[in-house]
Amino acid sequence: MQYMLIFTEPAETFARREDPAEAPAYWGAWATYMGAVAQAGIMVNGDALHPPHTATTVRIRNGRREVQDGPYADVKEQLGGYIVIEVAGLDAALAWAAKAPSAEYGAVEVRPVLPPPVR
Repeated sequence: MQYMLIFTEPAETFARREDPAEAPAYWGAWATYMGAVAQAGIMVNGDALHPPHTATTVRIRNGRREVQDGPYADVKEQLGGYIVIEVAGLDAALAWAAKAPSAEYGAVEVRPVLPPPVR
C-alpha cells in the first residue's frame, strides 16, 4: 500500500535550511533519513519544497480566477516536503514517519494514497 508522508516544520526550523551555520546539520539529517528510505526500497517519489513565500495560490470565485502570491494560509508550521512510500501497511508507514527528522520538532502526517480510478 502506498502512503504519503507529509513533513511540516516550525518556521524557525524551516529557516535553518538557509542558515550557513545550521544548514549542513539540517540537510545532513534529511539526507540520512532519505538514504535509509531509498536503501529500504520503499520510495515511490518525493520532493523537498521551496519556502512558503514562493507559493502562489489560485482560487476560482464567481467564475473568475484569483491569484494570490504566497501560501493559502498563515500557519505556524511550514510544509517542507513529502515522500510517497510503498509498504505493507499503516504500522510500517508510521514507523518510517517516526524516523523523519521533522517528527522530533514538527510533525509528519501520514495519508494513504488513493489508487487511480478503475476504467
